Amino acid sequence: QVQLVESGGGLVQPGESLILSCVISGSGFPIRAMAWYRQAPGNQRESIAQITSGGYSNYADTVKGRFTISRDNAKNMVYLEMKNLKLEDTAVYYCYADGGYSANERKYLEAWGQGTLVTVSS
Repeated sequence: QVQLVESGGGLVQPGESLILSCVISGSGFPIRAMAWYRQAPGNQRESIAQITSGGYSNYADTVKGRFTISRDNAKNMVYLEMKNLKLEDTAVYYCYADGGYSANERKYLEAWGQGTLVTVSS
């Protein structure tokens, strides 16, 4: 089973930066891609950044140019560097592991972290 633990959240002012970390442990399934999601109060959880095992990254328009996702395979870590934070970036941020659909197990293989809260406030 794959376990994910996020850290690095906190309270920052608009314009400041923050780096979130996600530790990947366990070996339940091969991970095709990692992603960061976020969920603001009253909103649905949304995908904001993804990175494949090959290092290709993709971003939501709301964070493009401000956030950077990276992974260190040797350390089993995924990071989200957030710059120029805005009030609307306030949310719980979740780390996500995508293992794809398993025909053998007949289910989609995935794992979620418990989330870390980022609050942007003046």
